Amino acid sequence: MSMSDAAKPGDEVPPGAPGTGENLCRACSGTGKVDTVSCPDCKGTGKVTTGIGGG
Repeated sequence: MSMSDAAKPGDEVPPGAPGTGENLCRACSGTGKVDTVSCPDCKGTGKVTTGIGGG
């Protein structure tokens, strides 16, 4: 796992895990910022890794 693939606090599952996908961060609505500072949940990327639906 490279540094850019490291898990962020807002990730529900590890990046690259089967059955996962990128989603917009709920804390910053995908902007990467909260009150003009980098979002702590997505580390400023605006994206988090979440599990996708299934049985």
